[in-house]
Amino acid sequence: MANVDGTWAITVKTPMGDQKSDLVVNSSGDTFTGAMSGTLGSDDVSGKVEGDTLIWSMDITSPMPMTLDNKATVDGDSMTGTVKAGAFGEMPLSGERKA
Repeated sequence: MANVDGTWAITVKTPMGDQKSDLVVNSSGDTFTGAMSGTLGSDDVSGKVEGDTLIWSMDITSPMPMTLDNKATVDGDSMTGTVKAGAFGEMPLSGERKA
């Protein structure tokens, strides 16, 4: 199992440009809790850990209400994945471990 814990600098490539945020991950077995904070606000997050992959959803209200379905695979100190944003489809996610 990969070490997924830490603080990650995340970038999601969206139709409105790159959205940057910090994701804090504290795993316990096959689940994790943490927080995500960025220019559009912050929110507590929780999800599943499947091997080296994190899976979580979060509800946002800005720029419009929707649920973001996130899936990211950790490889060392980097992660890559996707964010599915309703009618906007999937957007690429990338991140680097900060701590």
